[in-house]
Amino acid sequence: MLIDAQLRTFPPMAFSMAQRSMPPEDYQRFAATRLYEITYLNEGLRIKGWLAVPPQEAATMPAIIYNRGGSGPKAALTPLSAAATIGLCASWGFVAVASQYRGVGGSEGQEEWGDGDARDSLALLQVLQQLPYVDMDRIGVIGGSRGGVVTFLMLKHSDAFRAAITYGAPTSLHDTPANSYIRQMLRPFLPPNADEEAELRKRSVVLWADQLCRTTPLLVLHGAGDRRVNPLDALKLGITLQKIHFPYRLIIYDNADHILSGQRQESNAQMRRWMERFVRDRAPLPRTGSFGA
Repeated sequence: MLIDAQLRTFPPMAFSMAQRSMPPEDYQRFAATRLYEITYLNEGLRIKGWLAVPPQEAATMPAIIYNRGGSGPKAALTPLSAAATIGLCASWGFVAVASQYRGVGGSEGQEEWGDGDARDSLALLQVLQQLPYVDMDRIGVIGGSRGGVVTFLMLKHSDAFRAAITYGAPTSLHDTPANSYIRQMLRPFLPPNADEEAELRKRSVVLWADQLCRTTPLLVLHGAGDRRVNPLDALKLGITLQKIHFPYRLIIYDNADHILSGQRQESNAQMRRWMERFVRDRAPLPRTGSFGA
């Protein structure tokens, strides 16, 4: 339940960055977007988040839930990072919303890098339902890095999304070296005295990809130069999805890092096309399995 929404202004830097990177029509929509810092209730916790509402061009608009990456207080969304993420989605004509997750950014609860994050983001569906200008039949989800793990968990528990996108997402944490960057980032947020192997398996989508919602086509993006999450994680997921005939597309970008810097314009364009095709325009699911010549 949405309990508070405070109008915030985009920082001047957000406008200058957007003006340099967006076509004029997109920039006009971005500049007219209303940005709100929101508070909503989930499981008895007050959770913070952000909402971006573009100028209304129809009776109802499609929407995107965005799942951020990072750990700890420094990863919390700010007006600038919210502008760069959900503000970008708003420039495409989507209402966009993001959770800070529990325990971060002023949210109550304990940060956990797991199912709790996914439930906090799934609760945003109820927030969107309270907004009369959102078409609840046209909802997508995007997640980067840790947010990719959150996205996979959401697709495990919900069929509400017409399309999903992940980028830089770990997919096989159970098979990642103990001294890897991503394991070291995750470890402090595991439950005390937990079986680390068991917890990692809960967060490794390659082990339960067959439980993902099969009516949500998934776009998997990764940078070949990613130093935080091995690009092989994206390939492992692609192979797994191929075996079970899951609707997906896999793109590994050369000259791109963990957040796809180096191929930002191309990757943003690809994400936009995926959301417009399957969410905005309700395109039918792509064929899977063997066909053609």
